[in-house]
Formats: sequence, C-alpha cells, structure tokens
Amino acid sequence: MSNLKVFRVRGGQATEVSGAAVRVEVELQRLIEANMEAMLGVRCLATEYRTGHHGGRIDSLGLDENGTPVIVEYKRNRDQNVISQGLSYLWWLHDHHHEFEGLTREKLGDQAAADIDWSAPRIVCVAGAFTRHDTVAVEMIGHRIDLVTYRVFEDVLTLQLIASAGGSRTSARGRASGSPSAASASPKSVQQFLDESPDDLKELYAGLDELLISHRDVFKEPQLLYVAYRRIVNVATVRVQPRNRLLVVNLRLNPETVELKEGFSRDMRGLGALGIRHGVEVRIGSREQRLRIIDRSR
Repeated sequence: MSNLKVFRVRGGQATEVSGAAVRVEVELQRLIEANMEAMLGVRCLATEYRTGHHGGRIDSLGLDENGTPVIVEYKRNRDQNVISQGLSYLWWLHDHHHEFEGLTREKLGDQAAADIDWSAPRIVCVAGAFTRHDTVAVEMIGHRIDLVTYRVFEDVLTLQLIASAGGSRTSARGRASGSPSAASASPKSVQQFLDESPDDLKELYAGLDELLISHRDVFKEPQLLYVAYRRIVNVATVRVQPRNRLLVVNLRLNPETVELKEGFSRDMRGLGALGIRHGVEVRIGSREQRLRIIDRSR
C-alpha cells in the first residue's frame, strides 16, 4: 500500500481522498500508453507486441528521451512475476535489435532508428505495489530496471519511482556500432570532455552535479554525449564544452514560466535537445551563473 496521502481542501477543511487500484490491468496500460511521453518520458512504439517463438506479448515497447529501448510491463496490484517477465522480454530484445530498429523506423523515422542506444535497454515495471525484496532484487540483477507504483485518487493518477537500478552498460550505440569503422568514428564522450576540461570548469560541473543530486529522488545517469539527471523522466541534462569553457544545461521547464536572458538561457521548443525534447537551455560559464540556477531551484 502506498504511503502517499491526498487531501481535498475546501473552506480550510481537509478531507482525505481514498486511493485505489484500477478495476482491470488493461485500463492502466491504455491510460499510460496514451500519455506515455508525458508520464514516463517514453515514446510508445507498440502495444501487446508478440515476440514470436520466444512466446508471450510485451505490454508496451518504446524509446525513451535518451534513445534507449524500453520495455514496460503493468500489473494491477502486487505481482512477483512482473520483474522476471520483464527480464524474459529483455533477453528477447537483446537478440532482436534489427526488429526493434525496423519498428522505430516505421514509427519515428530513420534518424531515431539510427540513434538508438543499445548500451543499456531499460525495463519499467508499473504496479500497485512492490515488496522490499523486489527493491533489493533489482539492485542485484545487473540490468536497468525501474519500479514505479501507481495509485488512483478519483480523477488523479499518481506515479512514484520507488527503485531504479542503473545496471551495466556496453559500448553499443546505433546500428553499426559493432564494426571497427563505426568504433573509430565514435564521438567523444561527455566524460572525455570533462577529463579534458580546465580545473575551473571541472569545479563548476562538480558544484552543479552536487546541486542536482542533492534531491534524494534524482538519479544520475551518464549517457554518451551528456549526463542525465532524472526522476521518472529526465529533469536535466548537462553537456561539457571545454573549448568554450561552458556547461550547457537543458532543464525540464516551461519556457513561458521562466524569464529568459539572451546569451544565458533560451526556449528550446521546436529546436530539440539531447535528453529533453522541450524545455529551457542554460549556458553556464561562471560560478555566478551557476548560483542563478541554485536560487531558482529553491
């Protein structure tokens, strides 16, 4: 049972709104699939996807903000099989890159298919509850798994990320990443850019990193070209530019609620950004500019 409590306040009086599970599992699945990008940061590619000789059907297949393949499995209440079920489908996915890339190309276009990050596909398990043993188990499995609980409060649906295992990553990214020519043409990683940065830029990043992970529900996930900071969805991404002595930060903010300043921040709607499709980009080159973000976050 969730420890989240919801109250309706009228005339200064608070009345608790009782939470409940959906009536049938498919109701939860259809609701999230229809709003998957907003709720999970994942673009839905397929529902009830048949896995052929492997047997079974994947509840939802998608591609997240970082270009990572995602398997989503749903359970109305608590179900110990949801994690093992997701792992079984992950085994299928590892052996069917070409099929997933074809599905991505069909739904999202050639560029999205070419940019798929195969280094660490992710499983998202959505259920009414998980046990403490579940949260411990995902840390030991060695794959990227998110455990998300849900609760319905009348016309409000809540989602809570209760565990997230980072797993291990391979170097595979894109369709041809296994070939020698692709490997030699691989772009520099964000870690390489950080290693090459002057000390003052490293210090600037360290302070920003400390700020972002000071929130205990924010998880840090280094990608190839940037560092992502996320809850259920990315809330910030950071790129390092040693030549310009800058940190380029994309924030999940509504540009209409932010006072933009030329040369410091800009509206990214319609422009696209790594890890966050819409939001605000901030360019930080000094401790004073970093403090502006700190002040805004309080």
